[in-house]
Amino acid sequence: MLRNRNSRLLFLFTLCALLLTACSADSDNRNTTATTTVTPPPAQVLTVVSRPQSILNLMKERGEQDEAKPTLKIVSPAANAVINGSKVEVKLDLSGDLKGYMPHKDPATGKGNHVHVILDNEPYEAYYEMGHPFELRNVVEGKHTLRVFASRPWHESYKNEGSFQMVTFTVKGGGDASKPTTTNSGQTMANANNSGANTYAPGPSGTPREGKDVAASKGGDVDQTKPLLTYSRPKGEYKGEDADPIMLDLWLTNAKLKGDGGEYRVRYIVDDDEARYIDKWDPVWLSGWTGGKHTVRIELLDKDGKPVENGGYNTTTRTITVVK
Repeated sequence: MLRNRNSRLLFLFTLCALLLTACSADSDNRNTTATTTVTPPPAQVLTVVSRPQSILNLMKERGEQDEAKPTLKIVSPAANAVINGSKVEVKLDLSGDLKGYMPHKDPATGKGNHVHVILDNEPYEAYYEMGHPFELRNVVEGKHTLRVFASRPWHESYKNEGSFQMVTFTVKGGGDASKPTTTNSGQTMANANNSGANTYAPGPSGTPREGKDVAASKGGDVDQTKPLLTYSRPKGEYKGEDADPIMLDLWLTNAKLKGDGGEYRVRYIVDDDEARYIDKWDPVWLSGWTGGKHTVRIELLDKDGKPVENGGYNTTTRTITVVK
């Protein structure tokens, strides 16, 4: 009987030891469970930098072109013209002290001098071959504003007097605003604001013409005697060496910035960052972009820091995409 009692005690003692070991192991497992640390994406910190060396090298190769003073004249549409139909033919005359400046796209690089063509306050389209008319297609009925100015291959505008020209005109029986913007081949564009390539349509004699179906927009009433800010860059998609730094460029009419002896300022805001200011009319190069979509807003301010109204054009926001 004593032997049986000892056996039972030994069994109970062994069982307790096993239970204590199991509990201890379970506790250790809970305490040593691995935790996964998620590293947040790096915050975007933009800084203003000098014009990149690649652009400086290109300027050197171009000789005197960047000292040119191109003068544009809008031949068509005429100021206050009434146009029947949805197609608006843009014809320009180029003159002035050109120093070799001439719009033309290099087939090898897809770049070259060009003219920025802006209908209302839509993103610009680049006009390269001035020997052929540029067509704005599917323009909706109503009043519209056309702005043009000369530009370099990297889209920095010439800022001499005469480079910028503007007219207003009216379209009757225009395009169908309910239809999506399409290319001349009938393909629906994913985003008209970010599409950068021109399409070509044959003219009466079969000669290719630059042009673009344009998004439905409203002209607004622009007073050509009042200060006007024209948004130029950035626009579209940036990748490779073009993704950093990125240039911010604009055109000013009837306004002089503080740093140039005037009283106006340009405020720009990227995403939800703090506002920054431009006090001299020069392009701004920003470095430190992260990949993804970004919004860029620019607006013209008066001497009291208040936005200047002119047809709704002095405050403009664009969305760009940075691929990294």
